[in-house]
Amino acid sequence: MIDDDARCPCGTGETYGACCGRFHGGRPAPTAELLMRSRFSAFAAGDGAYLLTTWHPGTRPASVELDPGVRWHRLDVHGTTGGGPFDDEGWVDFTAFWRGAGGARGTQRENSRFRREGGRWYYVDGVAG
Repeated sequence: MIDDDARCPCGTGETYGACCGRFHGGRPAPTAELLMRSRFSAFAAGDGAYLLTTWHPGTRPASVELDPGVRWHRLDVHGTTGGGPFDDEGWVDFTAFWRGAGGARGTQRENSRFRREGGRWYYVDGVAG
């Protein structure tokens, strides 16, 4: 878990409690980008339950296995298409950075698709870039 007063892993510069912590606590993210940022923070915190909860039921896997040897430490959002508070679909283009055992480092670039249903945003799928 992440301390509420710590800087949020998603890179907004806010504290975790004022940023992604509120979404992890049950408040719905108002935009696709904020949901994507909160999902990144869930990866950083090892919160697989949140990842499943925010995954669209049509594409959600039965379970999520997080690698405890991988530490997600930085997120760069390159842009968004749609995904605002009055949209029902949106895309978020980002790069996530990780560190692993033995000094291994890597990135994951993705353009993720989100859908809003019943007032909540869900991750649908993504295209690796």
